[in-house]
Amino acid sequence: MESDKKVIVQSNWKMHKTHVEGIDWIESLIEMEPEISPEIELIPCVPLTLLPAIAQAAQSSSQIFIGAQNVYWETWGAYTGEISAPMIADAGASYCVVGHSERRKYFGETDETVNKKIKAVIESGLKPIFCIGETLGEREQDITEDVIARQVDAIIKAEGVASLANAVLAYEPVWAIGTGKTATPEMAQETHAAIRKLIADQNADVAAKVRIQYGGSMNAGNAADLLAMEDIDGGLIGGASLKAADFLAICQAAG
Repeated sequence: MESDKKVIVQSNWKMHKTHVEGIDWIESLIEMEPEISPEIELIPCVPLTLLPAIAQAAQSSSQIFIGAQNVYWETWGAYTGEISAPMIADAGASYCVVGHSERRKYFGETDETVNKKIKAVIESGLKPIFCIGETLGEREQDITEDVIARQVDAIIKAEGVASLANAVLAYEPVWAIGTGKTATPEMAQETHAAIRKLIADQNADVAAKVRIQYGGSMNAGNAADLLAMEDIDGGLIGGASLKAADFLAICQAAG
């Protein structure tokens, strides 16, 4: 990792936590913040119902930035049940996850719809956390880099490589999410390096700036080894972060 980049440790709550549980988590993290390196950026990505309260509770922290887990690509309109990027920004978020593998798997999101969402997020002033990754079948076919290239090229063609300068890319091998299986540090580094080279082929400055985090079952036991890799700039943590104390342990392993 480059020394001028802050490591990201992101907690993705998914569909978990009531208001009380969420406030307890964020208040616990704030209390433990002195035990975390100031060079680490903490990003809890919370359910939409909790965004304003969690953002308000985190205002006293200089390290915590709140993220949403999903967004719709239109700004306003008759789209019952959807939430737009300006609404998310208004609720206090700084980041928004786009294209998570669960969104692609369960809700039919495609490269096309993900690109629309990324555009909306960028235009609203939020920073996208753009998720990419291969399935087990694609890994076994040895086409991981082809899948990654397709996903990244789609956004570069749609929005230009400069759009990635302030984005975060999250490499999440789908086969390693929630399964307990994890890519070895060397496997993860190989793919992260391929992602950075893909961007560097278009713009070396953007490739140097973009942060690429690993999102496949990172936990306190493997975080240090994964984050020691040159091109791994952080971690997207799911179930292993639902307890604030567990999240703290990962943060401490990160630096």
